[in-house]
Amino acid sequence: MSQIQQLCFRALADPTRREILSILAQDDLTIADVADKFDMTRSAVKKHLTILDEGGLITVETRGRTRVNRLNPAGMQPAITWLNAFDAYWDDRLTALKSAIEKDMQ
Repeated sequence: MSQIQQLCFRALADPTRREILSILAQDDLTIADVADKFDMTRSAVKKHLTILDEGGLITVETRGRTRVNRLNPAGMQPAITWLNAFDAYWDDRLTALKSAIEKDMQ
């Protein structure tokens, strides 16, 4: 697994970070705006946002003194690429199962 994939999966591993991604899918928010949606400190939210940024799942834009967090949908690509390898595996397995069942029915 590549370093980029590891950072992406690390970011996705935590349920709070996944919820933050869902919230950012609706709107771009500051750290304070995100923190208002959780029962945790701004410092804790900032740590989650930092991990999401390192994983490429969000982008952070500085606007004056404010840092605005935005979902980066393209950041999901490393996880999608990794999971697609299992699609091929299951396609092959299900095709083999179908063939076996059809053979038994003849």
